[in-house]
Amino acid sequence: MAAVAVLVAVAVGTAGCRGSQHAGDATALPAGSGGPAAGTSEHTLTVDGRARTYRVHVPASVAGRTGLPVVIGLHGGGGNGAQFEQQSHLSTAADSAGFVAVYPDGTGRTELLTWNAGNCCAYARDNHVDDVKFVATMVDALVAQFHTDPKRVYVTGFSNGAMLSYRLGCELADRIAGIAPVSGALNVDCQPSRPLPVLILHGTADQAVPYTGGPPTKDMPAAGTWDNRPVSYAVSFWTGQDQCPATPTQSRDGSVVRVTYAPCTQGLEVTVYTIEGGGHAWPGGTKGREQADDPAPRPDASAVILEFFARFPAR
Repeated sequence: MAAVAVLVAVAVGTAGCRGSQHAGDATALPAGSGGPAAGTSEHTLTVDGRARTYRVHVPASVAGRTGLPVVIGLHGGGGNGAQFEQQSHLSTAADSAGFVAVYPDGTGRTELLTWNAGNCCAYARDNHVDDVKFVATMVDALVAQFHTDPKRVYVTGFSNGAMLSYRLGCELADRIAGIAPVSGALNVDCQPSRPLPVLILHGTADQAVPYTGGPPTKDMPAAGTWDNRPVSYAVSFWTGQDQCPATPTQSRDGSVVRVTYAPCTQGLEVTVYTIEGGGHAWPGGTKGREQADDPAPRPDASAVILEFFARFPAR
């Protein structure tokens, strides 16, 4: 099953307030208070007897401040946090938007790391790793060490990581303020404790996690398979959960179609970017490995995601 890791994601290689609130609104720490320094640092914590690792990137523009928003970026199957930071360019977007960017690592017997997102993937799924508990514990550590805002924690991810972002929206809605899955599927039964703003990005030519659902359509020798629900299932679920209007607004920018359901309950929103002809990749990013699909040049997924999260500041 370790091969699933490579093909699922490194073959690219988961009460709202209206208005906008940015990291610049955070409170500056007094001199000598031990506020977070600018730069990227690596950390370890123990969950269920297992050492778990993650990277934290603090933008220079907000160093030394408290109450900062956090975006958690979940790598795809077969990847890791450092690789996803490079693939997604999420830290660059976080520098502009004033978010602390966090890149946790999945688990595995080798460097091919995966997340337990329900029916996928590989080591994490087969060993029943509790990645929901890991993320919750990591959020507590961020608040304690970096003085981040516990009400402004957002999650995005790619492929297997997008699947986990969906799962976190289902099982950890009381701890996160929004999700933005890219090239993933909502493959778990979902009972969130509250509505969430949701942004979905997915290419119609994705062969690893097909846009219309079903198992991967590319040859995956000895890797096994799993079934994916279609993008339409996730959209239907979240628009129902968020009590959105039945008729969305729609716009097009070349091969990119944007569909928005709003206003939903509590001023929330469900938006879907469909990249016509787009493969299994992070739009606006880089390849996770040489054999991966070419990323669509637009939208710039990381910038779009942080702009979306910034519009739903406190949950």
